[in-house]
This record gives sequence, C-alpha cells and structure tokens, in this order.
Amino acid sequence: LWTLKPPNRTFHGHPRLLASDVHSQYESIRRGEQEIPKYFNFASDVLDKWSEIEKAGKRPSNPAFWWINGKGEEVKWSFEELGFLSRKVANVLTEVCGLQKGDRIAVILPRVPEWWLVNVACMRAGIVLIPGISQLSAKDILYRLQASKATCIITDDTLAPAVDSVASECQFLKTKLIVSKGSREGWLNFTDLYKNQSADHSCVKTRIQDPVSIFFTSGTTGSPKMTEHSQGSLGFRPLLCERYWLDLTPSDMIWNTADTGWILASLGSVFDPWAFGSCIFIHKLPQIESATILNTLCRFPIDTLIGAPTLFRMLVQNDLSNYKFMKLKHCMSGGEPLNPEVMEQWKSKTGLDIYEVYGQTETGVICSVFKGMKIKPGSMGKAAPHYDVQIIDKNANILPPGQQGEIGVRSKPIRPLGLFSEYIDNPKKTAESERGDFYVTGDRGIMDEDGYFQFIARDDDIIISSGYRIGPFEVESALIEHPAVAEAAVVSSPDPLRGEVVKAFVILSPTFSSSNLKSLTCDLQEHVKKTTAPYKYPRKVEFVQELPKTVTGKIKRNELRNKEWGR
Repeated sequence: LWTLKPPNRTFHGHPRLLASDVHSQYESIRRGEQEIPKYFNFASDVLDKWSEIEKAGKRPSNPAFWWINGKGEEVKWSFEELGFLSRKVANVLTEVCGLQKGDRIAVILPRVPEWWLVNVACMRAGIVLIPGISQLSAKDILYRLQASKATCIITDDTLAPAVDSVASECQFLKTKLIVSKGSREGWLNFTDLYKNQSADHSCVKTRIQDPVSIFFTSGTTGSPKMTEHSQGSLGFRPLLCERYWLDLTPSDMIWNTADTGWILASLGSVFDPWAFGSCIFIHKLPQIESATILNTLCRFPIDTLIGAPTLFRMLVQNDLSNYKFMKLKHCMSGGEPLNPEVMEQWKSKTGLDIYEVYGQTETGVICSVFKGMKIKPGSMGKAAPHYDVQIIDKNANILPPGQQGEIGVRSKPIRPLGLFSEYIDNPKKTAESERGDFYVTGDRGIMDEDGYFQFIARDDDIIISSGYRIGPFEVESALIEHPAVAEAAVVSSPDPLRGEVVKAFVILSPTFSSSNLKSLTCDLQEHVKKTTAPYKYPRKVEFVQELPKTVTGKIKRNELRNKEWGR
C-alpha cells in the first residue's frame, strides 16, 4: 500500500471511483487486513522514489519545483536535483549546526527556494520544522522560540534584527542561519554553507508517528498553541487518500499562494503534490497583486491554482477578458468560506469553477468538493475519504441532516492518520479538543441529505481574515498596553474583500483625553502593528463607554459580534 507507484490515470477525473477505491483500502487497514508501516520517511520513501522513476525515464520531463521572483530570476529542480541539494542542507543542519533527530528548528522565510530545501532536509535528518510567517514581530518570535525550545533558527535579512533583539532571552537557541547575499555578525550564512557541503547524507529512519512539523495556531484565549504533525499525518496521509482534493498527476503543475507559515503551504506546496510526482510552482509574491497573479497564469503552464477567498474576490474585480490563461483548469479555495457570488463571477469571466476545501491546522483538509462533483454554492463539499465527519451536539451525539451543530471528526476507536498528534506541552487543551468519540473543530455547520457540509460560523471567537487566523486575546493584549486604553474587546466584522476583519471596541482610560479620535485610531492601529504581527491590527475601531459582560465579568464577545453581523 505504501510503496509509491506512479498514479493510475484510470482514476483521473473520476472522483467517485477514486473515493471508493481509497475508502476500501482505508477500511482494510482499519479491519487489520493491511497495516500502516511502522517506519516511514517522506524524503526517502516518496521523494527519492520519484527521483528513481525520473531517472528511469518514467516521469514526464516537467520539473519537480519551479520558482520565479517576478524580476527575472528563476529556479528549476528535478527530483534528483532536489535530493542532491537537500542532502547538502541536511549536512549543514547536522554537521555544522550539530542538530540531531528530534531537535526543533524555527524557519521564518518568505516564498524562497531555501524554504523547500530546509523542509526536505529536516525530513532527511529527522529534525522538527517550525514554520513561521514573515510578518511575525519580535514579540511573536520570542514567544515561539521560548515555547518550542528551538535550538536553531533560519530567517532572512528582514527578520534577523528582530531575532537579535530577543535572542538573549532564548536559552535553548544555539545557532542562527541567515539566507542572505551578505553577512551578519553572529549568524552563519546558509547559502555559503550548503553550497560547500557534501551531498553524501543517509536519511535517518523515522517512525510513522515521529514529529515532522509544529504549527503555532491562535486560540481565543492565551497564546498560540503548538500543533504537532507527524510523518504519517502529513507525509503518509496523501498516499492513503490518493488525489481526492488536488487530483494531480506527474504531468501537472500546481501553484499554491499560501504563506509559508501556514499548514496549507505544507499540504498544497510540499507533501500532497510531491506525493504524486507533480511540479510545485512558486512565485515569491512580496505582495499579492491582481496583475501579478493574472500575468503569471498567462505566462506559465499552471494547471491548478489554490488561493484564499480574498484572492478570488480581488481577481474578479478585474476585466479578465484581457487575460488568456495558458493551462489553468482547476481552481481551489480554502481558509474561510467563499461567497457564492464570487464563484459565479469567476465562472462567468473565466469558464472555471472554484472548488472549496475545508480544514484546520489540526486536521489538514477534511472536506472538499472533488473534481467532477456537483458544486453547491455555499457548500464546502463532502468529507474526505479517510475522515468520518459528522455534525454533533454538545454531548457528541450525531445530528440528522439539516440540523445545525458542531463539525466533528471521529477520532475513536481509530484516530484518522491526518489528525494532529497533540498540542505540545498542553495536555489540557489536547483533551478539551475531544468530545466523546470526536475531535471537535470549534466550527458550526450543517450537513444536507447528500452529505455536503456548509460552514455556519466559528463556535468561538477566532477571527479568520484573508485566511489568517487571529485570536482576539492577542489583539486585546496589545491594545491594553497603550496608555490611552482602559479596556478592549475584539471581534470579527464583515468586509467585502477580506470576508471579515478585526474590529476593536475600546474604552478609553479616564486619565486620557483626546478630541481627535481619528488620530487616536491611527495611533492604536500602528501600536498593534508594532506589538504583534501587522496582519492582526484592527482595521475598524469603535470607542465605547462600556462593554457587555457576564455576571462574572467576562466580555460577551458574541453580543458584539452579533451586532456587527446584524444577527
């Protein structure tokens, strides 16, 4: 089952056949007729197998990786070249930096080729990768380094000063690597080191449950949680579920615009496409701009595009008759619900449908509209083949079709391979994520008679803006640090482009007086940008005399949120 073979074209474009076949394989594993392998490593068991297939002339000639920066620079790697270079990087991490299997490394880089090399090198060496988005502040970086006990960090010129400002407070941090054309005191130059390393490296033996990545995910209270994923949940999972959400072949090229700090980058830009020998296309995209996206789709043979709803909302505002896409045939959206009217506009302007996917950092993709499946506007499709997704009540009872409840994934008696392992150092939160036989997502939804799921709302206070998860506690904490703020409450507010944005309700300190609230609003926004990651700042601010609270003094964010959404 787990020995990699070139995808069988018989299933291409026939998702029902595909789902049935995968389901039967998964059922046979659950019945004990076939066992999931005890040992598995995505680099040696998948990527190196594709390199062998490639060398034997049994894979199309398209690259495994194709990167551009929009300024004329271009990088193309075959699977063989990816293997050669990633072994060099593995030697940098183990021989130069002294990292061992199980050690953790923070990697905060934009969409540059080095990010992919480090991903594969970490798999080869058994090192646990902790990705981070490039918008992290010094305070964010400090928290992540302290909480994760990372012994090494890799970043670029932009964030190196922020790392230096907090490094003295990170007792476990031993090595700093910089991706730069220049040098920086106290840092090792990543590019110079790996180019001079030997490409002779033996991949370590890893168990299928060994950790491969840790993602920080925001919660409604407290700091972001460390969500651990394994070789099995990220690497072996796509071999179990075939091509159910991407439907790729070795001839295809996929462009996923997700930020490198999110799990969607790992799913859609590393593990799932490479599991099937596809080419991963990447544009550095310093800024997400319509013209850049559209021109790139016209100039390069991209088959599949993955973007947040914000991307498609932005693109449909253009006159698309001026653009002729070279090869685009499949579009997918995830991270937040996509407005049906945007889907209609995109279809009328391009002739292409947008297929929605749904998942979380903890689960990966658990629902999707498969290629060839009927699209129901406002629906995020059916459960992925290896997940039993249900709508449940507060007692974990399964609710009938048409009844609203919480979206749950059956995790007992058998835990699906794609689910996260645990919240590291937080057994309480790990336990709270389970209810009865289900992992609970914290999202409310409805399932119809055909098994399609519709997202209703978060069951908590998480704000999802342009695909970014934002915890209100982090923003409120930043606001309260400002001398003008006595108290603050943060909720989501509707926005035509981003779906929803952060809105802050602020009570001013009695000792503070300002007649220019517009100027104060700007000050507060700038303060939040500097205190935490810039994408978290409140785009809307309303000054109030009081906040609704429970008898125990807890802020009733749901009242404020309902007011914003007209509920």
